[in-house]
Amino acid sequence: MSELPKNRKVTRADVARYSGVSTAVVSYVLNNGPKPVAPLTRERVLEAVRVLGYRPNAAARALSTGSADMIGMIVVDSRNPFFAQLCHALDRATVRRDRSLLIANSDREHVAAADQIHDLAARQIGGLIIADVLTAVEQAIIESLDIPVVLINQYTGASKTPAIGVDFRAGAKSAVEHLIEHGYRDIAFVGSALAIDRRERGWSDALSEAGLPLGPRLHAPFSYAGGYEAGLALAESERRPRAVFAASDQIAVGLLAALHRAGLRVPDDIAVVSFDGTMESAYTWPPLTTVAQPIAAMADEAIRQLVTGVLTPGLTTFPTELVVRESCGCAAGVSGVGAGLVEVDSTSHLDLSL
Repeated sequence: MSELPKNRKVTRADVARYSGVSTAVVSYVLNNGPKPVAPLTRERVLEAVRVLGYRPNAAARALSTGSADMIGMIVVDSRNPFFAQLCHALDRATVRRDRSLLIANSDREHVAAADQIHDLAARQIGGLIIADVLTAVEQAIIESLDIPVVLINQYTGASKTPAIGVDFRAGAKSAVEHLIEHGYRDIAFVGSALAIDRRERGWSDALSEAGLPLGPRLHAPFSYAGGYEAGLALAESERRPRAVFAASDQIAVGLLAALHRAGLRVPDDIAVVSFDGTMESAYTWPPLTTVAQPIAAMADEAIRQLVTGVLTPGLTTFPTELVVRESCGCAAGVSGVGAGLVEVDSTSHLDLSL
């Protein structure tokens, strides 16, 4: 057989021609059946695979064997530290069950999430994980698919589709209650304006139950830039709050950068707590007190449901954990409320939507 042109993908037909057999025989060798192949013929085919550098298409192999071992995932933005850690945890969970993970970002330009769902389903994947908020149209699409689907990092549960998440409202409330226990009385919120996101409700619950007024409320994107802009707005406001609850670690990192640039000390001038518990929260300055989501446990549960086919309809909720560090005013290594902090009171309530 003559040498193949450079950059041309080697096909199963090329392997068949090189080894002098049919494409069906090549398939039997690569898939270990369903029909037996003579040892010498098998050796010729494997030699052709080695010489030509043939790499079987995973989706085609799954289709021919009827045992798709690839799990698809749609995530908002895999660059986000929380989603990056979630993708890593899901990848480890799939490997433990002899599966592989194919990731697509739903923030691609000119590609609708509905199209991505159809594209992944067409690849003969064995299951689909979606880490995004679905529209009614997208929800209808996944309910019509002939593959198992699990939603992850969800606020609520769909009636037919399994969903996995945490109690965002309770987790946010625990973070703000921690600030209140420090003696802070004017506590701001920075986070999403989405009504479905329960973190803002948890913030207001904690303040209302403590008999405190709602502090400034800044609606910002889940991004470093969103947190940074919110931080500048807080630093420049006439009635600067004494503490802030940021709805994600990513927002909090941007917030810290803005406060440092404005010459404010954390937690001396303004305390900060956040939500997610990503690895970077331990390496900011000061280290962030944050509400940690059990990312590995949620990933394991999502993969378990998809692989076993034992799906749990509705929302499966995992508990959060408040990880106490220095940004709230606690001393390094102390897992409790701070001492000797000045109590600040305020009756102001600003709505500074960005």
